[in-house]
Amino acid sequence: MQTTIDTAAAFEGKGLHLGQPVSVVVRPAPADHGIVFRRTDVDAHKADVPALWHRVIVSPLNTRIENAAGTSISTIEHIMAALAGCGLHNALVEVTGPEVPILDGSAAWFVEGFLRAGIRSLNAPLRVIEVCKSVSVTVGDAQARLDPADTLHIEFEIDFADRAIGHQKKTLNMSNGAFVRELCDSRTFCRSSDVEAMRAQGLALGGTLKNALVVDGADVLSPGGLRHSDEAVRHKMLDALGDLYTAGAPILGRYIGSKAGHAVTNALLCALFAEPEAWGWRDADAGIASRLPGVGLRWTDLPQVA
Repeated sequence: MQTTIDTAAAFEGKGLHLGQPVSVVVRPAPADHGIVFRRTDVDAHKADVPALWHRVIVSPLNTRIENAAGTSISTIEHIMAALAGCGLHNALVEVTGPEVPILDGSAAWFVEGFLRAGIRSLNAPLRVIEVCKSVSVTVGDAQARLDPADTLHIEFEIDFADRAIGHQKKTLNMSNGAFVRELCDSRTFCRSSDVEAMRAQGLALGGTLKNALVVDGADVLSPGGLRHSDEAVRHKMLDALGDLYTAGAPILGRYIGSKAGHAVTNALLCALFAEPEAWGWRDADAGIASRLPGVGLRWTDLPQVA
């Protein structure tokens, strides 16, 4: 069965790149609506931007989508991960500006908002995208691959010179509430030198130590330190889930990423859909539905975030 949120969930914060207040309201949507973003600060006929892979404008720092009229929304990956991880298939996301607020750099606030609003089943069948043949892409030293699997698995590996991050690898079966329990509170991360360089270019003007995990060599500069010893790779898995959800439906497959980012995951989806034999639609019967992200989600799955 398809799902939507029961009532509206609202969020307010700053865009990481713009440093200005932005409000988001996520509203219920009917069956087969999918995830659509709506800019409330532009003309109505230009406002709607479907969250789909072929609408993605490649960027190394975030995921930005754009419609045929040129209206764009950036930094959608965290809220998309929350929607996917909570098993929400239909929603209208209203945003008062060109970027979704960064909040604390994770997806936890979005998840909490969805759980408070409630999730409602719709009387409509759900279709999923089944990976039928392995597809891979390589960009520089970054790689990503999708293999056939009976549910969504995510495996990710990163390697950074900073000792606070270093080499990290993690694999998760994303069934049921795994995203909420294991990944949703993990924050976007960067080096302190990266923040200084971005600000010199007029970027990250809304960024502070409270909405990102900032490291400097072996030191963690963000207050409270790490939420997980491997928080960095967990956040990369969070990003991957959000970017994969631009496929337009839940994916049955195993995603394997090594040093991959938003652009690489989008390139992987482009490669998947360019090869008709590599994927197909499948009706989500009771067995498939029981293994999807968000099924059986409980309030107690949500980590307590200060």
